Amino acid sequence: MKRIFPILVLAAFTLSLSAQSPAPKGNSIALKVLVEDFTEPFPPTANAQVENKLHHLLTQNGIASMDYLGQFFITVKEVPLTKDVLPGPPMQIAATMEFTFYIADYYNQTIFSTTSVNAKGVGQTEAKCYMDAIRHINLNSKALKDFVAEGKAKIIDYYNQQVDNMMLRARSLAKQKHFDEALFLMQCIPSECNKYTEAVALGDEIYQMYVDYLCDQNLALARTAWVSGQNAMAADEAGQYLSQIFPEAKCYGDAMALYAEIKAKVLDDWHFEMKKYQDGVDLESQRIDSWRQVGVAYGQNQQPTSTNIGFLR
Repeated sequence: MKRIFPILVLAAFTLSLSAQSPAPKGNSIALKVLVEDFTEPFPPTANAQVENKLHHLLTQNGIASMDYLGQFFITVKEVPLTKDVLPGPPMQIAATMEFTFYIADYYNQTIFSTTSVNAKGVGQTEAKCYMDAIRHINLNSKALKDFVAEGKAKIIDYYNQQVDNMMLRARSLAKQKHFDEALFLMQCIPSECNKYTEAVALGDEIYQMYVDYLCDQNLALARTAWVSGQNAMAADEAGQYLSQIFPEAKCYGDAMALYAEIKAKVLDDWHFEMKKYQDGVDLESQRIDSWRQVGVAYGQNQQPTSTNIGFLR
């Protein structure tokens, strides 16, 4: 599998409190729950059952789960240890399963934390027996709590080591007008990172460059579209461009002036409103959420076409 630049990471955006300058509240580290397809004798429902267990394990330990594959993920692999046939009636099968849990770095193919726990199951068929074993995995065991804590600590350490490189890369991308990728890098940095506040400030700076660039581009296109016809059709085309302009942009006032000019000409035939801030919501929080969404959208579009976690074997 092609190696991916280590700092191109996906994780949930996080915000924390700084001793000198409080930052807006947000999320913490998140992991992708990734489970390979179980084979016979496990039934098709085994995957969903195991995924549900992993989601609960993360939630119980204060970690969110992601709906797309990021750099860091959690998974589990199963190995049957014993299997006995219990005389009936009805005849039943009893088995002991070993479940090995991993928190790993998908891009660098590095295991951050691992542990194994055993669980017993009983059922009238082998499939039912194994499903019963999955249900009996004790998510509150010390081994699993320590496993999650170790994985989280190593992910934080990774960010602490990589944050300077990530910020340098983000600045370089912004200069090349690759704003969405730059914002993607900044929204990856969690609140637990020792330079989180600096990352938020850089994200804010890059976002301003991004919205100003979009505004200049879309305002010019909107003016051209409007001047070409100055009728309802031209207004609709201009509106498509004006709808891409954010209220934070420096040219937002000029865009509003063009909007007013078009509205006065086409009157009620033009049903369109410019983007605005939400009333009653902290403006800084809205701004940070806006650039976070730009970064997340970029990351979601960079998903691998296939998943290979064979390095865990």
